[in-house]
Amino acid sequence: MTLPLSAAPVPAYGSASLADVLPAIAAGFGLTGTDGVPGTGLELPQADRVCVFLVDGLGWELIRSHPDEAPFLTSLLPSSLAGSGRPLTVGFPSTTATSLASFGTGRPPGEHGLAGYLVRIPGEKRLMNQLRWQPHVMPRSWQPYPTVFQRTHAAGISTCQVSSPMFEFTPLTEVALSGGEFLGRLTGEERMDLAAERLAATDRALVYTYYSELDAMGHRHGVGSDAWRGQLMVVDRLAQRLAEQLPPRSALYVTADHGMVDIPTDPGAGARVDFDAPEQQELREGVLLLGGEGRARHVYAQPGAEAEVLAAWREQLGDRFWIASREEAIEAGWFGPVVDERVRGRIGDVVAVAAAEAAVVATRREPGESSMVGLHGSMHPGEQLVPLLEVRRG
Repeated sequence: MTLPLSAAPVPAYGSASLADVLPAIAAGFGLTGTDGVPGTGLELPQADRVCVFLVDGLGWELIRSHPDEAPFLTSLLPSSLAGSGRPLTVGFPSTTATSLASFGTGRPPGEHGLAGYLVRIPGEKRLMNQLRWQPHVMPRSWQPYPTVFQRTHAAGISTCQVSSPMFEFTPLTEVALSGGEFLGRLTGEERMDLAAERLAATDRALVYTYYSELDAMGHRHGVGSDAWRGQLMVVDRLAQRLAEQLPPRSALYVTADHGMVDIPTDPGAGARVDFDAPEQQELREGVLLLGGEGRARHVYAQPGAEAEVLAAWREQLGDRFWIASREEAIEAGWFGPVVDERVRGRIGDVVAVAAAEAAVVATRREPGESSMVGLHGSMHPGEQLVPLLEVRRG
């Protein structure tokens, strides 16, 4: 049985996606489309001082299923008497580079163009890793849109990013998160304290802070591991630490770039299809480049082999993956309502999205990624849904 493309849950672009968060916050500062901020249907209460704490890998379903490890975050869920949190969709694919660009620019992937983990450089026979920015391409030609942070800074709102010093000069930070001041701090506690300090320093402020260690632990050990649960407890304490220091007339939003699911690594489970294995010759036939990641593959065909590659992938994987041609994926709105012309060639001739407990790994080409326990990228709720949790101080 081939899964119908109509069953794929398209992200809620324009109303309840990660890309809508900063435009909604900017609207509370009085900035609109005339100020260069993308429009949104998401409405958030106005606050003079706003902090966004983005936790890499903190999925909505992961919080809901771990109340003991995350009591503070759980208290912000709608099931709590005091909670007003809600889930957002992150966009497709549900991966860090794509999501951070959506968050920072306020635009879906089809516009900003960071359409996956590994994507083809149009016109070339090579892939670009958009998280590590390798090989290097000119950042502002690859992603030309200004960030919302740049717009708020230009409008006179005190804008800053508090993050690990290692991210200050990366191309991904430049194209997705630049604007205002970058303040590097090594520990999560230092970041929370400085974020609160910067919120209180001026009458109108927008502060962004980030924590990546939860995602790293999930990839390495899985979200079912004691190590991951220990990191979730750290995240919960950090969020509470920041919330307790909020100055008057402020709001804190806790969100994420994607969730994560564990995919069995035991070959006997049959959950991982190894593209590089001898028995997968039919999947490799006619393929020029294999991009994306395990649960969200961009497949680039040899010229003239597009139809054959599409048919082969549907035949082999269509019962576990939504398999679409480039045009079908664009028409379905997977990358947003608009796909800029410069972005089209970055999308695979075939796009394969996991709908079940499955992944296409490549043990020879991608040995590190293929060994990861926790994965993301798909439109599955475990990866696609992230929290928008709110704490306010009047």
